[in-house]
Amino acid sequence: MKLWDAALYYEERAVGLGQEFFEEVERALAFAVQNPELGTRSTASTRRVLINRFPYSVIYRALENEFLVVAIAHQRRRPGYWRTRT
Repeated sequence: MKLWDAALYYEERAVGLGQEFFEEVERALAFAVQNPELGTRSTASTRRVLINRFPYSVIYRALENEFLVVAIAHQRRRPGYWRTRT
């Protein structure tokens, strides 16, 4: 499922909820960019931060000069599907 699909799913549940989902994703991304070492280690090369109010995580790699988002992953569906991306 893509990020846009998840937002549409939430928007169908309640008007404005899709937008709130996007805002929470943006907050989690901003937190991870500003504090890359505070994310929970997910694998040897990735970390994750939880997205408030929604069952998703931002999976990322913080390198010396770049920040790579590996996935915006649902916490219960297809666990670890993104691991082939690292």
